[in-house]
Amino acid sequence: MSLALSPALRSALEGWLDHLSALDGAAANTVKAYRTDVTAFLAFVARHHGESLGPARLARTGQSDMRAWMAHERDRGVSARSLARALSAVKGFTRWLAEREGFDPTAILAARSPKFRRKLPRPLSEDAAREVIGVMGTQPREGWVAARDAAVVVLLYGSGLRISEALALTGAESPLPDALRIRGKGGKERVVPVLPAARAAVAAYVRLCPFPVEGEPAAALFRGARGGPLNPRLIAGAMEQARLALGLPASATPHAMRHSFATHLLAAGGDLRAIQELLGHASLSTTQAYTAVDTARLMEVYEKAHPRA
Repeated sequence: MSLALSPALRSALEGWLDHLSALDGAAANTVKAYRTDVTAFLAFVARHHGESLGPARLARTGQSDMRAWMAHERDRGVSARSLARALSAVKGFTRWLAEREGFDPTAILAARSPKFRRKLPRPLSEDAAREVIGVMGTQPREGWVAARDAAVVVLLYGSGLRISEALALTGAESPLPDALRIRGKGGKERVVPVLPAARAAVAAYVRLCPFPVEGEPAAALFRGARGGPLNPRLIAGAMEQARLALGLPASATPHAMRHSFATHLLAAGGDLRAIQELLGHASLSTTQAYTAVDTARLMEVYEKAHPRA
């Protein structure tokens, strides 16, 4: 951390980060990103004024300081999306510190976030999702490896899991039950259903796997070639081979199977709140991105099919 920051401000930042981790359940990667963002902001303010920065000096930060910082970030190539995330972190820390130090944080909290276009999820069609699963299970690999890859992808699509969540499963979950309790981002727990097809795919993999899986609560359910936990890059590589074989776009990644899960549920009339719970989204606004995808697809079908479109 920059030497231009006072010990009191350093201590405050660590206290805020501990608060996020212990009380708010923020994920380790989120805490790491916030630390980087806020530290960079504080270092800029210190350099901008040419003096050591402590809580009292931070309290005098004005709107011109905020504009200067944001202009500096854009000049060095920071995207609008990344700057918006950094500003959110700065506001969170400032609000927390202001409550403890008793100063008015309005100048920092009033800073406007840069506008950016949110990227819409890019799901596969229902036919493409089925084809990917079929190809993954028949790729020219060892039988148990192909079965493993297919089982992972079926779980991503059938239960809406993140790849990290699927690979975090242990031998204690085998054979798979009708529902799994998943610990997602920030330690948030949710219960997801497991389709019979997913249970069958995992059971087929377990039968072929050369390493002991069932009854191994401390060991990963999905194993690599040497018996250790499966590296997610291997699933990404297998997915890339499948999409090339099928002529699918580069957006056909393992995470696209999760997007497909949500989009296909919504298209079939699924409730948005229920889909939010199944995905483990903390905010409904995140899940609402799938409504935009569904609407875009409806308009595409309309324009292709309507005689006067």
